[in-house]
Amino acid sequence: MFQSITLSGRGQSQVLVLAHFQGQGLDARSKKIAGEHGVAAAAEAALKRSEATGDLGTVVDATAEPAAAPKGRGKARSGGAGVERVLIVGLGAAPGKDGFKVDSLRSAAAAVGRKIAAIKATSATVEVSAAVADAKVDGFDAGVAFGEAVGLLGWVCDHFKGKGSKSQTRGKLALRSSDGDFNEGLERGLGLAESTNFCRTLSQTPPNVATTSWMANEAKKLGRKTKMAVKVFEGSDLVREKFEGLINVGKASENKPCMVRIEYNPPGRGSARRSGKPLVLVGKTMTYDTGGLSLKVNNGMVGMKRDKDGGCAVLGAMHAIATVIKPKRRVIALLAIAENSISDEAYRPDDVLTFRNGVTVEVTNTDAEGRLVMADALCWACDKENPAAVVDIATLTGGVVVALGSTFAGLWCEDDSLRGKVEQAAGVAGERVWRLPLHQEYKDMMKSPVADIVNSNPNRKAHPIQGAAFLSYFVQDRVPWCHLDIAGVHATEKNAGPYIDGPTGWGVRTLANLAEML
Repeated sequence: MFQSITLSGRGQSQVLVLAHFQGQGLDARSKKIAGEHGVAAAAEAALKRSEATGDLGTVVDATAEPAAAPKGRGKARSGGAGVERVLIVGLGAAPGKDGFKVDSLRSAAAAVGRKIAAIKATSATVEVSAAVADAKVDGFDAGVAFGEAVGLLGWVCDHFKGKGSKSQTRGKLALRSSDGDFNEGLERGLGLAESTNFCRTLSQTPPNVATTSWMANEAKKLGRKTKMAVKVFEGSDLVREKFEGLINVGKASENKPCMVRIEYNPPGRGSARRSGKPLVLVGKTMTYDTGGLSLKVNNGMVGMKRDKDGGCAVLGAMHAIATVIKPKRRVIALLAIAENSISDEAYRPDDVLTFRNGVTVEVTNTDAEGRLVMADALCWACDKENPAAVVDIATLTGGVVVALGSTFAGLWCEDDSLRGKVEQAAGVAGERVWRLPLHQEYKDMMKSPVADIVNSNPNRKAHPIQGAAFLSYFVQDRVPWCHLDIAGVHATEKNAGPYIDGPTGWGVRTLANLAEML
């Protein structure tokens, strides 16, 4: 959509963006701004048109009268700079007892971004904070939401287009606002969108490129760029650390498994900032999943390059943590990376694996492999990192899609404090989570007659909860832990709002916000 989106200083823009609510005209401050930019008459006329309903995401486009344009293009007028046209975006129902939600601004911003791209404008002055101020929305928060939406909309992954496709010209976009708080929010929002788009590009990369070693190298490159420490456990390291899940799930593939550890340390030399317990993020990073010997059927392998999206989200979150958020707490990322393939080396149903915490697992389905590699990372997190909290994120079960569709991610967390912060962080990001139960009866469902537990109960009851129940056996009781199943939300088939069809980067902004809040 856009080649780049930047925050610009003062100067003339081609487009002025204003906002209004259903059944209302412009507020007094927005009217004044329109006058300063020479588009007051055009804006007033536009709001009289039938399409100017104020419904969320509707955009009325008005071209400024020639007489209203400033003399000498590019020169500032007294009180403001002239623009060529004004876009007035609808914000939906007027603020009432429930209040206007800042997340609605993402929808409005996406509509504005699509219109700006359609008219091929390269610069815009965004003056919507006056309208949302009446709805008790902080200018900074409004700027973050607007920047995130436009930044997400700008993502394009055309790396794999060849000579058979026509190259598309993408313009650069510069944004600005007269509201300092909104500008600061825009900067943060665009930064968080950049981190999310990094995740989306990783997700989109095909499995013949995004191999296990390629993912590890991407983590190393991120570490060098952001000065985060990166360690890769591979080969004999996996044996020494008893990473049984990675060893067995990955041994059928020529692309060998590994565990990647990334550490963010707060800036500064103060030991107090570095010595506290870290937040640990765990990402399921299956670069491809055939199902193993329990082979996927009915074209079920298509799209399995995205079985790494939990790990992609963690990498994107670490990018945001190091470049945008810069929290005062240490953050550790663990990526459990493997490819689930088929050969005479493959692990089998009926195998029994013994994990580093002593728990034994009877394999009943080699297509329930993600939880096995994540078990290694969870054991390590509890044994080695002394975490303040552990949050894992994974495309773990089809069952969560049946339960929640593509509207909510599944959330399991029995620690009230951590759960509240995850829900808050997700709310700020506009990413929805829904708590599901983790009663002892679900854990008992996973018990095996041969080993301690099975990796998949053939009984499909509570299918998404089975995954969380399995993982709970590898988290120490003393450690606050949250499991996020993103199988329904990590990609979309719609070209709508701030997303085109493809990966969404779900979780990057939630995890980054959490690092700041925890």
